[in-house]
Amino acid sequence: MKRILSFPAWTIGAPVLAWLLFAGKSIGAGGYYSILLGLGLVGAILAAVYHAEVVAHKVGEPFGTLVLAIAVTVIETSLIISLMLSGGHDVASLARDTVLAAIMIILTGIIGICLLVGSVRYKEQTFELQGVNAGLAAIIAIAGITMILPNYTTSIAGPQYTTRQLGFVAITTLIIYGAFVFVQTVQHRDYFLPPVPKAPSAEPIDHSDEHAAPPSGKTALASLLLLLVSLVIVVLLAESLAPGIEHWIEEKGAPKSLVGIMISAVVLMPEGISAVKAARKNRLQTSLNLALGSALASMGLTIPVVALIALVKGWKLTLGMDGKTMVLLLLSYFIVSLSLRTGRTNILQGIILLLLFGIYLFTTLFP
Repeated sequence: MKRILSFPAWTIGAPVLAWLLFAGKSIGAGGYYSILLGLGLVGAILAAVYHAEVVAHKVGEPFGTLVLAIAVTVIETSLIISLMLSGGHDVASLARDTVLAAIMIILTGIIGICLLVGSVRYKEQTFELQGVNAGLAAIIAIAGITMILPNYTTSIAGPQYTTRQLGFVAITTLIIYGAFVFVQTVQHRDYFLPPVPKAPSAEPIDHSDEHAAPPSGKTALASLLLLLVSLVIVVLLAESLAPGIEHWIEEKGAPKSLVGIMISAVVLMPEGISAVKAARKNRLQTSLNLALGSALASMGLTIPVVALIALVKGWKLTLGMDGKTMVLLLLSYFIVSLSLRTGRTNILQGIILLLLFGIYLFTTLFP
């Protein structure tokens, strides 16, 4: 395959084509052009995955996974805010639906696929337990104060916070996320590095990417710019396709929370693909860094930003979830915690998590 500036040609052509399709959307009309926009969206996502891996190789773990997690979360937050400002969806619950969907997709969908794929190929995989425990503790804390506690406060009726409560929770959420990033990148960076095999018979880890020469500074910078270009067009195309999706959902009588699931599925696709590819190479630590880091960034950055805009605009945010979803979320936390408590994984854990993800989707469509 031809290469341009050390990159495969398609990794530059895909986002360029996506931008051209977006620029021509006022000319194109109808369902056929929407299909082209969707293909452009997929191409931009795949290009983002490639360039994120180049940047990750340059900066090393765990900084590489952190770059992709934060970049994608910024795009997710921008998309939520733009849809809330347009008023195309119920602005009170859009942030909750999207963040909740992101957590369920990551904890049960992405982690489930990674455990299944890795176990099919290697039977058993290992990771550093301390890093995973730190991530899960932060996720449970943030989810609890943002989406469970509002159901039980009494200052106002309904699953909402007062202005003071919302501001306090937003600051608390940001502090928890900041503390996790500090632990991940400074104080206990070794918790998030792949473990060294302890037995000669242990399945080998594919270090082919790591042993390859790191990209030059110029190449890494170009990849970072192309990553941002790809992620920005992803959110623009997703926003363009959102009205059609919302109209289709209303036409079919499906729950509005399905919009949040679709938004999260689109923006998490780059991280999901990267995580599964790492699991196939027996680098489960990288997969879990991506998954848990993405869940934390989604909550730790999205909730405070949306809360700030809600306070400025005078919006009332509905953050508390219904009882059915709360049970599923807590069950998912419990199963993930049990699955990852020993530092070793097997195929059964992946199957159970994927079935939980299927139950989440099914009960969303048929509550």
